[in-house]
Amino acid sequence: MGKISIDIRNATLIKEDITVGIDLGTTNSLIAIVEGEKRLPVCLRDGGKAIVPSILHFADDGSILVGDAAREKLVSDPRNTIYSIKRLLGRSYSELSAHSGYYGYRIVEDESGASVRVEAKGRHYTPVELSALILAELKQKAEQALGKTVSKAVITVPAYFDDQQRQATRDAGKLAGLEVLRIVNEPTAASLAYGLGLSPDEVRTIAVYDLGGGTFDLSVLRLEKGVFEVLATRGDTYLGGDDIDRSIAQFWLETVPGAELLRNDSHAIQDLRLSAERAKKHFTGSTETWRHTLASGQAVFVLELSAEQLADICKPLIDKTLQITRAALKDANTKPDEVVLVGGSTRMPLVKEAVRSLFPEIPVRDNLDPDEVVALGASVEADILAGNRRDILLLDVTPLSLGIETMGGLMDVMIPRNSRIPCSAARQYTTSVDGQTRLQISVYQGERELCSENRLLGRFELQQIPAMPAGLPKVEVRFTLDADGILRVKAMELRSGVAQEIAMEQRGGLDDATVEKMLLESLQHARSDMDTRMLLEAQQEGKQLIYTAERFVVKNRGLLNEDEIARTSMLCNELEASIASGSKDEILHAVDRLNDYTRPFAERLMDQAVAIALKGKTIE
Repeated sequence: MGKISIDIRNATLIKEDITVGIDLGTTNSLIAIVEGEKRLPVCLRDGGKAIVPSILHFADDGSILVGDAAREKLVSDPRNTIYSIKRLLGRSYSELSAHSGYYGYRIVEDESGASVRVEAKGRHYTPVELSALILAELKQKAEQALGKTVSKAVITVPAYFDDQQRQATRDAGKLAGLEVLRIVNEPTAASLAYGLGLSPDEVRTIAVYDLGGGTFDLSVLRLEKGVFEVLATRGDTYLGGDDIDRSIAQFWLETVPGAELLRNDSHAIQDLRLSAERAKKHFTGSTETWRHTLASGQAVFVLELSAEQLADICKPLIDKTLQITRAALKDANTKPDEVVLVGGSTRMPLVKEAVRSLFPEIPVRDNLDPDEVVALGASVEADILAGNRRDILLLDVTPLSLGIETMGGLMDVMIPRNSRIPCSAARQYTTSVDGQTRLQISVYQGERELCSENRLLGRFELQQIPAMPAGLPKVEVRFTLDADGILRVKAMELRSGVAQEIAMEQRGGLDDATVEKMLLESLQHARSDMDTRMLLEAQQEGKQLIYTAERFVVKNRGLLNEDEIARTSMLCNELEASIASGSKDEILHAVDRLNDYTRPFAERLMDQAVAIALKGKTIE
């Protein structure tokens, strides 16, 4: 497929819906469309450049820089320059804590432990908000390039993304003012970019080797009659070009005289990593030794890297990708017919040689730009969904999102709009107060953040839940949507096996005009809905923390002195006041203060429990 450059022009926006494909990447993001009579996918370009670095900088004056402008702040203001946001989507603090040294900014845990927030310039941002800022920048660039309104998109995600991560990506698109028609797996998009899977008679197996800036994954796909089935996927979310850069920087820290002094200088370390990236890229088209002078304070360091040294540094990382590849192929229990290379790091000759040596008799496709191939494929899928490809049959999809009501009257989406049917999705919930023995499940249809703005399909009650402390019961709610549009909802408390199920018609009474009206309202109110949602979530988080802290004091008063009890009570009162009248950030700051103060209490209780358990015992 050809590639055409489209440069940005100043133009008045024409009110015409354009459906785009977006690769929301860990390191870089891109946006693409399909155009012309031949329906060729192309990436939109700004001054000849298609890539937008997935980086945000929060400035002193309140402005937010996105892309290249933000990248320039990595060295001068690392605390307020946010990168690798994709790694935070749908992830808990415990999942990220092992890699805390990777981030130069502060990540804060929310009370539920199910997600995180990022602190910048005294404000708290969710990964969804941060991702939305990048998507909004891409949307704006596309509208400037095309002179038309962009309102619909297909967004790609790694094949291993779970339901929460996919929903977070969809929420980010909605917050950016985009109707997300579909979330597509990146390996599927890459295959579409190469024209694979578009023929109704095509049957083949594809291995997609995707080595990007922040992640690596190997996916094995079965393509049959236009359907892409993921047979196996394996990967490492902390293995990519960035890790090669860090390995090069580490090599210099260990071999350049005096360079170990740079470890305590966050600005110099970022400069060192950027130098490592330039050195790595140098060897894509050259074998000559790379040299650079780096100044830090009064000291000057001469950095050098040869092709042989780069090969030695990269070998353990590349070998790890090959081990993951072999494991994925073993999981799939099949041999691929061809391999597709994706991700900017596959430009490295060392990587290409390693992949070809692993697949000596299989075609390795690398003729498309590896940075752009996923976005190009996403635009092909977008073109199909827009109805511009009559030669491809799409499976039926659900017209509106389906979900349940959670605390605060919020809609928690289980099956997103445009999901292919039949389909099934499940999520686990728990109780919010001690001894809770029943749980009401209210099922809604719609795209708004608040259930009150959506359509109630039905409700039922899960009873006879064994009385347990709050947070201990595990209630799995499963949505199953059959080919006839019948939705079955089942709730089960996993520890006891208590279950309840209901069936309901999810499409009845909704004509096309009603669906379109609901979709339009969701886009028009996306910003205010999300603000309301985040405020309600902060309020619920604060209320749950107050409940937990007060309960802890009552049950463990003997562990605390009077000053600690009084201070805890004061912080609870401050948080309660913030919940009553404060903004989202004020509430979250109060949550952090109470969390930070009471965290040692739990550690003290654990130490006491361990001491009691070991009392009178000896270790041999």
